[in-house]
Amino acid sequence: MSAQERLADALYGLGWSTVKKLPEPVAVRLGRTVADLAWKRRGKGVRRLESNYARVVPDASPERLAELSRAGMRSYLRYWMESFRLPAWSVARVRSGFDPKGLHHLTDGIASGRGVVLALPHMANWDLAGAWVTTELKTPFTTVAERLKPETLYDRFVAYREGLGMEVLPHTGGTAFGTLARRLREGGLVCLVAERDLSASGVEVDFFGDRMRMPAGPSLLAQQTGALLLPVTLWYDDSPVMQGRVHPPIETPGSGTRAEKTSVMTQALADAFATGIADHPEDWHMLQRLWLADLEPRPSDGDPA
Repeated sequence: MSAQERLADALYGLGWSTVKKLPEPVAVRLGRTVADLAWKRRGKGVRRLESNYARVVPDASPERLAELSRAGMRSYLRYWMESFRLPAWSVARVRSGFDPKGLHHLTDGIASGRGVVLALPHMANWDLAGAWVTTELKTPFTTVAERLKPETLYDRFVAYREGLGMEVLPHTGGTAFGTLARRLREGGLVCLVAERDLSASGVEVDFFGDRMRMPAGPSLLAQQTGALLLPVTLWYDDSPVMQGRVHPPIETPGSGTRAEKTSVMTQALADAFATGIADHPEDWHMLQRLWLADLEPRPSDGDPA
């Protein structure tokens, strides 16, 4: 384990052990202070966030982009402060912490017994939304986590999410898709954060006027199992309550090859995400490269390894 990995593991461990004990107003102020300090330093993540916002709001002035990136960092740190404290929240606090619109799309889907795939972008606090589902709707679900380094940090995230009532599968290893499909065929619920392709073999879509890749998993799962595919977007307002919207279901096309159906469904998912992100760009926490034009050449593209 490198020194950087040990430091990351220690910092996250400190967050879950210490921040969760803070009174909520203190945690809110701490998060805002850390966010503003990070924003003023203008490190790589902040610059990338601002660059991504420039695609979402193409007519924004430099001053407006700076405002957006500052608000984006505050939203991102609100996510972390809430996540560190979520294990200590009461059931009542979790239930009152989220107010989703269009909830009937989800509850009707669960009641149908056909299985439901919820697909979300990296907006606001997806962990809080998940805790609300397991607490308020009393519905367990299965999700997938990126295998982080060091392994101890990945284990922390798995333990944290399992403590909120989620079944967590590793993204790597090749068995996740089959397990997700079984859960859906049993009428279960699957939740996937799904606008960033981690495999480099995703589906190309148009997103805010340029090409990017999104994972094919949500669309393929819906096709293969007959499950309902529901986009979800999240955002914050000035209250302690996170807002959200369950969008109408994305239907499986009646004709075409599996690849053609997957392309159509994934583009529809991207369009739903774009609607939510355009309305609340500051709550989209994308501090990494996303669009194909921004990605560095891969070794397979002829670039030296």
